[in-house]
Amino acid sequence: MNPPFFAHSTQDASKRDWQFLADHLLAVSRLAWSFAQAFGAGELARVAGLLHDLGKYCLEYQDYIAGKPAHVDHATRGAIVALERYGPVGQLLAYAIAGHHAGLADGKASAELRRTPLALRLTGKNLPELLPQWEQEIELPRQVALPTMKLKNPRAPGFEIAFMARMLFSCLVDADYLDTDAFYAGLDPSRTRRRPSSQASDLSALRAALDEHLTAKQGQGGGKPINATRARILAHVRAQAAREPGLFSLWVPTGGGKTLASMAFALDHAVQHGLRRVIQVIPFTSIVEQNARVFREAFGPLGVDAVLEHHSAFADDPTQAREAKDKLHLAMENWDAPVIVTTAVQFFESLFGDRPAQCRKLHRVAGSVIVLDEAQTLPLPLLRPSLAALDELARNYHCSIVFCTATQPALSDPRFHDVIGAITELAPAPDRLYQELRRTTVRHEPRLSDEQVVERLLVSPQALCIVNSRLQAHALYQMLRQAPGARHLSTLMCAAHRSRVLNDIRQRLQAGEPCRVVSTSLIEAGVDVSFPRVLRAEAGIDSIAQAAGRCNREGLASRETSEVLVFGSDPAQWKPPPELKQFADVARGTLRRFAADPLQPAAVTDYFEELYWTQGTAALDEHDLLGLLRGSKIDSLPFETLACHYRIISSVQMPVLVPFDDEAREALRALRHAESALGLARRLQRYIVQIPRAAYRLLREAGAVQPIAPEKWGEQFMELVNESLYDESCGLAWENPAYLQVQASVW
Repeated sequence: MNPPFFAHSTQDASKRDWQFLADHLLAVSRLAWSFAQAFGAGELARVAGLLHDLGKYCLEYQDYIAGKPAHVDHATRGAIVALERYGPVGQLLAYAIAGHHAGLADGKASAELRRTPLALRLTGKNLPELLPQWEQEIELPRQVALPTMKLKNPRAPGFEIAFMARMLFSCLVDADYLDTDAFYAGLDPSRTRRRPSSQASDLSALRAALDEHLTAKQGQGGGKPINATRARILAHVRAQAAREPGLFSLWVPTGGGKTLASMAFALDHAVQHGLRRVIQVIPFTSIVEQNARVFREAFGPLGVDAVLEHHSAFADDPTQAREAKDKLHLAMENWDAPVIVTTAVQFFESLFGDRPAQCRKLHRVAGSVIVLDEAQTLPLPLLRPSLAALDELARNYHCSIVFCTATQPALSDPRFHDVIGAITELAPAPDRLYQELRRTTVRHEPRLSDEQVVERLLVSPQALCIVNSRLQAHALYQMLRQAPGARHLSTLMCAAHRSRVLNDIRQRLQAGEPCRVVSTSLIEAGVDVSFPRVLRAEAGIDSIAQAAGRCNREGLASRETSEVLVFGSDPAQWKPPPELKQFADVARGTLRRFAADPLQPAAVTDYFEELYWTQGTAALDEHDLLGLLRGSKIDSLPFETLACHYRIISSVQMPVLVPFDDEAREALRALRHAESALGLARRLQRYIVQIPRAAYRLLREAGAVQPIAPEKWGEQFMELVNESLYDESCGLAWENPAYLQVQASVW
């Protein structure tokens, strides 16, 4: 009689409660199959699940889980069998199987790689012997095939093939984690279990709740003309929900009600076409929490469980030790909610990612309505591959994409047609809407000193100034802080802190009290405040339009008296980051050519056309990622290389947890004793401050930040223990010159 083979062990030496390997493989295969059914690749994912831990059918691994210290590669054997049994399709599966712990590797060697390329692993060198008992316990199909896909270029399908491999990888990673977690959770009832996966039918209930909310909201409008315009926009947009899934645009000026209109369309469209969830992609972490709160309120009692906000910086860091990385899986999100509110970084870096924590959630994107809020903020050096990925989701993964913006970029230009299909506009007559919703007058002053900026703020009892760096915002606030109603906003403040300050600002504005605010760009997009006067440091036309959206928001004052002053700062003192400088340089030309009204649709089109095409197509795919994929065969897909070069934020930001209030302190205490971090990681997202790695290193060396329960989490959760460095007005502030120098480059 053959001895049993196990996948996972416990402390029980009798092995009575150990998980049988065959049980684990079958469970993972079933889960992976169910996930991949959403895009027609269920059988492929099932086979990946059956093979992913095949290497555990060896004596060395069985000794290892019984307590013998050793390192046993248990992933490569399954990849080899996949290639032997299924040829090119097996090669595709091999990437996912071999990488389900360490991450997706490049197919062939490259000088940039950290991981062993798949080709070298598939030689089987130094692997323990695979025992034949596996064939008695696992039955593989005779053949498998790729699902039918719509190819942009049938002669060069590298992009589509790589995307499919990453989707299969996502299904496998999620299934493996869920079954492993379920096994250990079953042994320990005290462990936090994952919340149940949502069903598509939930969307109908959410739509009904949203309808009630919108009806009540319209009844409270008070007869303002702007509310009638918002209602007309909403009705027009919703009337188009029956359109076939695909690519859409919602071009509505600021203040036109885009947030709720886009959600209403998304729910209507999803219910109409049997789509599974709505994913709201936000460019800035600072407004994820706000939008999630808006949706929860709109959905009433259903909102608490229906909306998952995911901007967590607690992600799988490849620089960490393997022991720490294993713990990180406990904090991974898999987006099993009907409505996801997340950041562009989380979303797009998953589409090009290579690590399990990044990609685990990816399969849940299939069959979704994806609303890209502030679509014009897609990073220029990655614009073409980003658009290609969105187009792929629409063509082969049953998604609808909504480009939601107040300043529509020129994405319908024929020069983009090789990466993205035709986009249908949902808004009624955007040019006419702009005139209806125009509430400000924009004026440009090429140069103002900081003293002159402060003078202009002091002239108005209520005024907002938006600048391009955290350091300049801090400096202006210090000059202004003795003035009545002086307030400061920056991403050096955690989200909970910013929310408190914003509530105070709204109360002061409503009461007519002095309110002079200095902020970074975090206040521009989606933050519902209305000032009679706004000052904006030179930036892109889209940023200026967003700043204008914080001025006379309800249209209660005249357009002529509601001034948006765009000003140039001293470049020697406040040098902007290179990308932001490029935006500002192009915008200056538009401000000159359209001085009378630089935010009109013609000016916006002028701006984006110059921004996109003055440097040529190559500048929109800086690392030639699309070319790299077009030139790749199925055995040379460059997963790690892609992930290395696809970085929305080029400088690595490190998360620091701030014990800002009692809720934060309680969650931090709980984290020290928790066995699962997922729920706590969600709660702690509101208390994160992101800082550059160099500044983080200085704080770490000074002992100002320390890891929480490093024996369990490694350096995943870093707490600010020197609370004197956190200021009630300015957030994280350390008067170390080296720290401030690093901050000067952050915007």
